[in-house]
Amino acid sequence: MRIISTTDKEFEREFRRILGRGGVMAEEVVQTVAAICEEVEKRGDEALFAYTERYDGVRLTPEMALVSPDEIERAMANVSAEDMEMLKLAAERIERFHRHQVVSDWRYEEAGLVLGQKVVPLARVGIYCPGGRAAYPSTVLMAAIPAAIAGVGEIIMASPSSRGEINPLVIAAAQICGISRIFKVGGAQAVAAMAYGTETIPAVDKIVGPGNAYVAAAKRLVYGRVSIDMIAGPSECLIVSDGRVNPAFVASDLLAQAEHDEQAAAILVTPDMGFAREVAKEVERQMKALERKSICRQAIDSYGVSIITRDLTEAMEVANRFAPEHLEIATKDPEKLLPLVRNAGAVFLGPYTPETMGDYLAGPNHILPTGGTARFSSALGVYDFFKRISVISISEPALRKLGPFARRFAQREGLTAHGKAIDLRLAGKGEKS
Repeated sequence: MRIISTTDKEFEREFRRILGRGGVMAEEVVQTVAAICEEVEKRGDEALFAYTERYDGVRLTPEMALVSPDEIERAMANVSAEDMEMLKLAAERIERFHRHQVVSDWRYEEAGLVLGQKVVPLARVGIYCPGGRAAYPSTVLMAAIPAAIAGVGEIIMASPSSRGEINPLVIAAAQICGISRIFKVGGAQAVAAMAYGTETIPAVDKIVGPGNAYVAAAKRLVYGRVSIDMIAGPSECLIVSDGRVNPAFVASDLLAQAEHDEQAAAILVTPDMGFAREVAKEVERQMKALERKSICRQAIDSYGVSIITRDLTEAMEVANRFAPEHLEIATKDPEKLLPLVRNAGAVFLGPYTPETMGDYLAGPNHILPTGGTARFSSALGVYDFFKRISVISISEPALRKLGPFARRFAQREGLTAHGKAIDLRLAGKGEKS
């Protein structure tokens, strides 16, 4: 890992380079995805299945696209008791955490007005579960459980298949959290199908879940027709350390991030140069034994760095500027630094809180904002599956008191019909004569 200091001339350029990785979608990706979305909207299943065959090498029919009850039964039979216990434990912990996010209707009264908010769950949500280099049953749980807690009417899922089959663990996770239908399609065409609806896949109100650049571009393009959770970019972990924890722990967490993909960012921020060097040595040592060492190698070479700061206060300033998806505070007293956190998707406190626990079964959601978007967005949660509807009730006396002010606003904005709607009520009776 390279080591740079906040006082180095090239620091600002390097910082921006790492933060901006993957931030601009290639024009060819956007053009390709726009054409896919347009064709799926126009031609429905015909385009959906044609693109699935072209990109995934799987020929589907409407009957084959939906995972059948028999396929579910076979998949469940192939999940070991130990794996089922793992999935259920994760589901229980994720549910327990997200139950705290439930919100309710509320109202208050003041001088003839009744004001409030009605909370309504979305009718149908679509989950996208990646199926490229690995299977991600944890993503299924993280996306579907909050939706189920919110009371979403129906949860469906799209996931690319391998030779017409979806990983049994993914199917098992879907069964545990109440997904009603699973479709063997992936990529931009799956996102478009869930946004516009086809003969086989119903249109949804919101699409959630991560994916590759084509999936991200599709989500961006269909936003407005449907809601989305976020535009997911390359994953990242930033670790703030005082140098008083085991460097092997820190190195292992950096590598756990780097093995996601070649654009993953693994960053250590510390005032201790000696510690940074120890961690760099540990990264090299541990990397040699990893199955995905080639991916780790490229990620570390491209976006792995140790940043030397003047002190821990400056380290936290750097962390807040980066607004990382995962922020680890690996110090002797991490709670002391927690009040300084302003921007992060999730915070992991102390040397015995690896990001891995958050990825799978600590409880909080692992679908997190990336690429600095934690400055203004949050982890996926129950609140993402509600609509909030304002409720207003005004009595005649209250309208007589407040109406003239509303009419004045209308006059100042040049909207005379708005003002007349007030005047008519002040001049007449509410009941039909």
